[in-house]
Amino acid sequence: MTDSSAGAVRSTIQQLMPQLREDLEALVRIQSVSADPARAGEVERSAEATRDLFRAEGFDARIVRAHDGAPPAVIGEKRGPEGAPTVLLYAHHDVQPENDHAEWDTPPWEPTERNGRLYARGAADDKAGIIAHLAAARALGDALPVTVKLFIEGEEEVGSETLPALLAAHKDELAADVIVIADSANWDIGVPALTTSLRGLVRADVEVRTLDHGVHSGMWGGLVPDALIALSRLIATLHDDAGNVAVVGLHAGPAADIDYPEDRLRAESGIADGVEFIGEGSAVARLWTKPSLSIIGLDAPKVDGASNTLVPGARAKISLRVAPGDTAANALDCLTRHLEANAPWGARVTVTPVDTGEATQIDATGPAYDAARGAFAEAWDGTAPVDMGVGGSIPFIAEFLDAFPQASVLVTGVEDPDTRAHGANEGLHLAEFERVCVAETLLLQKLGAATL
Repeated sequence: MTDSSAGAVRSTIQQLMPQLREDLEALVRIQSVSADPARAGEVERSAEATRDLFRAEGFDARIVRAHDGAPPAVIGEKRGPEGAPTVLLYAHHDVQPENDHAEWDTPPWEPTERNGRLYARGAADDKAGIIAHLAAARALGDALPVTVKLFIEGEEEVGSETLPALLAAHKDELAADVIVIADSANWDIGVPALTTSLRGLVRADVEVRTLDHGVHSGMWGGLVPDALIALSRLIATLHDDAGNVAVVGLHAGPAADIDYPEDRLRAESGIADGVEFIGEGSAVARLWTKPSLSIIGLDAPKVDGASNTLVPGARAKISLRVAPGDTAANALDCLTRHLEANAPWGARVTVTPVDTGEATQIDATGPAYDAARGAFAEAWDGTAPVDMGVGGSIPFIAEFLDAFPQASVLVTGVEDPDTRAHGANEGLHLAEFERVCVAETLLLQKLGAATL
C-alpha cells in the first residue's frame, strides 16, 4: 500500500482480516504446548508454520535454536529503504497447557467464535501477537518504510531458558533501533495501552519438617507438632492482617494515578461475592508496583483416605511478584530470611529456589514512544493510549533491554481484561484485534518517518 493515511490503513487491514483470521486459526490448531514433552513435535510444527507465513511475505525467515534439542525460535528480516530505521518484532508461538477440557465451553484446540470473540488456547496469548506482526508486514508489502526483523520465540511459557544464548548468538541479526514486544494487553475494550512496567517473579519451594516419620495422632498429638500445622502457621506470617506482604526488605514504588473502579475489578478478577480485596493503597499500586505473594501449590496427604497420623513433612510453592525497582536476588534473599526466621516451634525449614525473573521499568519517552502514541490514537479513533503497569512478569523483556540497551522497547499486546490468558476459555476480541493490526501498521509507517 502507498497511502499512509489512517483511513487507508484501516481499509487495507479490513480487507486482509479474513485471511489473517484463517492464518491465526491454523496456528491455533497446532498444540504447541512447550511445557509438555509429548507435544514437542507440535512446537516444531508451530515454528515451521510461523516461518512459512513470514517467508510468504518476503522475509528470509528461518528456524534457530540455542543447541540441539532446544526449543525452536523463528528469526528473519525484510529490508526497507537504505538508511531507514530497523524495527524488531517479537512474539512467541508456544502456548500454555489447556488443562481440564471440561472447564472449556468449546474445544480448546478448535477456534470458535462467540459474541465477537475467538475462543481457543493461544488465540490471544500469543499467536494473535504473531498475526498482528504478519498483518502489518502484509499490509505494507514491498513498501515497508523500515527494515523489519523478526524474533518469534518457542519457550516463553516455560521461562525462556535459552533466550539469553539465542540473543547472544544472533545479536547482530536482531539488533534494532526499536523493539516491539507484542505480548501484553490493552487497558480496556476501546482503550489502548502501552505497558511501561512489569513485576518480576521469584518462585520457591518451602519444606517444613517436624518428625523423622509419621506417628499416631492419638499417641503423640498435643505434644508433637505436625508439619501441616507448622507450615500453615509459617504461611500465615507472610501477610499482615490487612493482607499486605509482611516480608521485610521488599521494595514498593508509586503507581500511576489511574482509577480502577471496584465493580470492574470484581468483574474482571472473578472474586467471589463477599470476599474482600487484600492489601492497602490504590488498586493499581497493589497490582503493579507493590510486591504480592501467593501459595500456588501444596504437597500434603489428600483429604480422602487421610489416616490419623501426624504428618512429618509438608511443602508449599510460593510465587512472589517483585515490584519494579527491586531485584529478584534481593526478593529471594528477603523471602528466605523471613521463612527461616519464622519457623514455628523450631520446625526445620528448607527453602529451595525454583526460578526467578527480573522486574522491568521502561522509560516511555522519546520519538519511538511518540510514534506509538500517535499510531494507537489514530487506530482507536482518537482515544490516547494509557501508560499502564502489568502485575504479571515477562522476564525476557529485561533480557532484551540488557542485550540492546540503545533500543527503544515498546510493549504492546492483543489482550484485554477478559482475555483469560492461561485459563479456560481464553478468547481474542476480534474487533479490538483488528485495531491492533491497524495500530502496528501505522506504527511502522510513523517510525519510518521518525528521527530515532
